[in-house]
This record gives sequence, structure tokens and C-alpha cells, in this order.
Amino acid sequence: MIRFLLIGCLLLLSACASHAPLPERTPTLALPLQLHIERQLAGQRQDWLLVVQRENSGLRWSMMDPLGIPVARQRLVDGQWQADGLLPPNAEARELFAALLFALTPEAELAGNYPAARQRASQRTLDSRWQVRYERPLDFELSLPQGPHYRITPLTESTP
Repeated sequence: MIRFLLIGCLLLLSACASHAPLPERTPTLALPLQLHIERQLAGQRQDWLLVVQRENSGLRWSMMDPLGIPVARQRLVDGQWQADGLLPPNAEARELFAALLFALTPEAELAGNYPAARQRASQRTLDSRWQVRYERPLDFELSLPQGPHYRITPLTESTP
């Protein structure tokens, strides 16, 4: 019994420790945003569409596949993620949304929102957690050390 309790506590602590970093304050973003997300992992590619919009005191993040089927929906309110709708929790999507918030933070607001962040020319990093390489402000690559690699571009009519 004690062994199961100890394992449960360790799992709970590891879950708490793995929360993606969020900014001190919500950065200034030109909303609404519509982005094409190309996810690559182990030779597999997935395409998603993401809409980020302001809603009351928070931000709503809605991600869907190319057919319009919801993949993940979250609201960021007062520095906390909240489920939006009936979709099951999606830890990868929360990590992606948090990383995108980091990548989309204007350079002038970066140090105040992410004190551990580093920016050099067209590259930005947050410790060893996220690495961003920019082509243009809304055209960039996002890498996670243990996870997928993402290509982010603005959503246009010619996007696949």
C-alpha cells in the first residue's frame, strides 16, 4: 500500500514539474491569428490549423485537422490553462501552445515575460526546452528536445 502511495506521489510531482512555462504577463499579440502547424516526428507528418483569439480576459487556442475536426481547444486565463469544450486533455497541445506563446512574444517583451530566454539574431531559446528559428515573424521552426519538430506559417488559401 505504501509503495502505491509513493508511486502516486512521484507521478503527481513529475506531472507538476512538467508544466510548460508561461509568460509573466500575456504578451501583446496581433489577434486573431490563424496559423498552419506542420508537425514532424519519426518521419511522420501531420498538418493542423490553429486559431488564437482574445476572449474576455484570456486567449482561446483552437487547433483542428485540415478537415476541421477539433484536435485541441484550450483557454489561457490568468496564467492558467483551462479546458475549452469536451475534448480530452492533450498535454502535447498545451506544450505546443505554450511554446507558440513564447515564440510569438514580441522581442521587446521577451525579457520581462521569460527571464531565462535568450535571443540571438533569428534564433530564440528558453533553457533547453524550446528552440525557435525564424524566417519571418510568423514563419518559423519550433523544436522540442525530446519531442516533435514544428514548422509554423501563417494560414493562407494556398496552405495545404
